[in-house]
Amino acid sequence: MLGLDAAANADDVRTAYRKLVKTCHPDKFLDADERKAAQEKMIALNLAYEEALKLTVPRKAAASYNKELSQEDALTLAAKMLRQDSPEAALRYLMRASARDGAWYAMQGRILMALDQHETAHQSFREAVRREPDNIEYRRGALEAAVALKKSRTLVGRIKTLFKRMKRK
Repeated sequence: MLGLDAAANADDVRTAYRKLVKTCHPDKFLDADERKAAQEKMIALNLAYEEALKLTVPRKAAASYNKELSQEDALTLAAKMLRQDSPEAALRYLMRASARDGAWYAMQGRILMALDQHETAHQSFREAVRREPDNIEYRRGALEAAVALKKSRTLVGRIKTLFKRMKRK
């Protein structure tokens, strides 16, 4: 669609895309049928552009995004993302940890609480307590998750959860 060979780099893809966009942009056409055809061509062009860019991304960059982190680094980055109100990113960093201990499960519980996944959060905190039974912070997290789970199963809790999910979207 872009008229490129397999050895094209990202700059080649962008150049070819911009050149083709200028020829088929829907705003260039006054006739409704021509405009509709141009919109369909733009959709196909955009899909081809995205796919071509994916193929030009260096494998090294993709591998470094998914590489394993030390547990300490994963916990630090996950805590940072959680403070920035980005629990999904926090969970992605946490899942890259090389090891899992009580602190890991407690962090997973905090992240899942932020995502309103109270039952799974409770299970995570329980695992943290199982691994470190004397840690009062983990016990407190398990209790908070259990209370939140119980509240979320009431009618008012279900309504609140529904509104939170709608707000996120």
